Amino acid sequence: MDIEKRKKLEAKGWKSTTAAEFLGLSTYEQQIVELRLALSDALKERRLEANLTQESFAKLLQSSQSRVAKMEAGDSSVTFDLLIRSLFKAGVDREELAKIIV
Repeated sequence: MDIEKRKKLEAKGWKSTTAAEFLGLSTYEQQIVELRLALSDALKERRLEANLTQESFAKLLQSSQSRVAKMEAGDSSVTFDLLIRSLFKAGVDREELAKIIV
């Protein structure tokens, strides 16, 4: 948001904040969310680099298109285990996984 727009909104009583502040997340919870999003983004990036649709990627992972969509969206119903296993199946090695996490 540009500075001018922010000033106008604040003058009318609106407050600008981060998502973590708004949701009342602890540092621990914020780190979990950021890790989930980093893994999800990496999975989507890997799929796009391979020029695959969600459906064809799902077949590679022996999963469903809707599950791939949830993984890529960082849905909380997707476990970290599933995200990491899917990244490994997509060809990510441990060193690359470490870079994703950091």
